[in-house]
Amino acid sequence: MSVEPLHPATRHMPDRTTRLVFVRDLVLDCLIGVHRHERDGSQRVRINLDLTVFESADPIEDRLSNVLCYEGLILKVRRLATSGHVNLVETLAERLAELCLSEPDVSIVKVRLEKLDVFADAASVGIEIRRSNDQVAEE
Repeated sequence: MSVEPLHPATRHMPDRTTRLVFVRDLVLDCLIGVHRHERDGSQRVRINLDLTVFESADPIEDRLSNVLCYEGLILKVRRLATSGHVNLVETLAERLAELCLSEPDVSIVKVRLEKLDVFADAASVGIEIRRSNDQVAEE
């Protein structure tokens, strides 16, 4: 006599351990916006990033070379975000997501962008996107 399983069998996918690397509240002066008054000067933009990073099977051994260097990441983010005028926060978010996903072992990134000085009665306006390396490969 056989007993039916409670849950259907699923194909076994090897589990990979991940860690979350994040950048919180990085505020940069960016040239961003579609309106005439936004083209005349920079605006403060707050950037938050969550990167899901696959861990290596090798031990970390307390070595920076064995992990994602967030200092290097922030330098790249600063360079990209301040490299020239962008019309839309959506465009900048997509570019930042692509940059993050180009880092070795990053599988997923969440990018949150906020323009801080748009409305006097709102702390910020912005967007949040989530992208994975699977999405980048499909495009």
